[in-house]
Amino acid sequence: MAVPVTTRAAPAMPFAPQPRTAGGGLLRRPSPPAAALRIAPPLFWPWQKVKVGPLSVSPMGFGTWAWGNQLLWGYQESMDTELQECFNLALKNGINLFDTADSYGTGRLNGQSERLLGKFIREYEGPMKSPDDVIIATKFAAYPWRLTSGQFVSACKSSLERLQLDRLGIGQLHWSTANYAPLQERALWDGLVEMYEKGLVRAVGVSNYGPKQLLKIHSHLSSRGVPLSSAQVQFSLLSMGDEQMELKTVCDSLGIRLIAYSPLGLGMLTGKYTTSNLPSGPRSVLFRQILPGLESLLTCLKRIAERKGKTMSQVAINWCICKGTIPIPGVKTVRHVEDNLGALGWRLSPAEVSELEAAAMESPKRMVQNIFQTA
Repeated sequence: MAVPVTTRAAPAMPFAPQPRTAGGGLLRRPSPPAAALRIAPPLFWPWQKVKVGPLSVSPMGFGTWAWGNQLLWGYQESMDTELQECFNLALKNGINLFDTADSYGTGRLNGQSERLLGKFIREYEGPMKSPDDVIIATKFAAYPWRLTSGQFVSACKSSLERLQLDRLGIGQLHWSTANYAPLQERALWDGLVEMYEKGLVRAVGVSNYGPKQLLKIHSHLSSRGVPLSSAQVQFSLLSMGDEQMELKTVCDSLGIRLIAYSPLGLGMLTGKYTTSNLPSGPRSVLFRQILPGLESLLTCLKRIAERKGKTMSQVAINWCICKGTIPIPGVKTVRHVEDNLGALGWRLSPAEVSELEAAAMESPKRMVQNIFQTA
């Protein structure tokens, strides 16, 4: 989606002769065609927003994992100006959901993603009634030293300080400790309850939970009178296995909104990379393993993209929307924002959805699942 470019008009001649008819009257200039006067419709209408518990959010959000991550995404503080442009452009186009985490940022930059979001919200010059207009969904890490509900609430308060907000849109448990520290898990659940009861978060969610563990935390929170509003999981044409589909079914049955992270498979579904053109950094190892088996899927994505007049990224993200999820592709350049916004305002047909899924099933390898993902 192209962003309109404003150019500076040449200064008008103060006494420029006006065109006249043969009789000396002023010649009436023709009106511009009606099409030129039309205002482009928004990418989505207010009634097309999606409910996440009590919140109304855009059909797509943006992830900010790269904001502060030097190891995987090559972040440098010199990028902050463009990151702010990314935030502003997203907000101006109706995107109001931004996902982050208290662990985003490497080394001394830990928490940088939250700090940047807080700064960008404060400095945004467009219309904003209150900071609540921007839905910040942050994830709290299940660090081994966070052993009590009070410590988890303290983590939430620290995030609020970095964001310079009074309350969060969605407070999320970043991962489950059920596989290695089941006793800690209950304390973290109780921490989510306390955050909600204290008004520090407007909604509660989880990340990297499988269907079985999701049922357990939903039951626990319900017994405390706290609704579980969202579940975030890796979900894309490269991550559409039985577990993801079962999780989606469970979410639908319980009224939990599924948020799809890595909808572009860390970039593998963009069409930008090949076995001879790999990304720099640790991603290249994963890409080298998976890309050789994606020819059928990438060919299908390209064919549908050309048919629709879209990019491969836009088609892959739109597939996630068609499956009833809220995709949160990561962005770190204005070009990323422009491209991803093009995934809104249209829909793949059911036949195209099936065509993509059939091609995905032919791929011999799938995306590696998050090591913290539980059953």
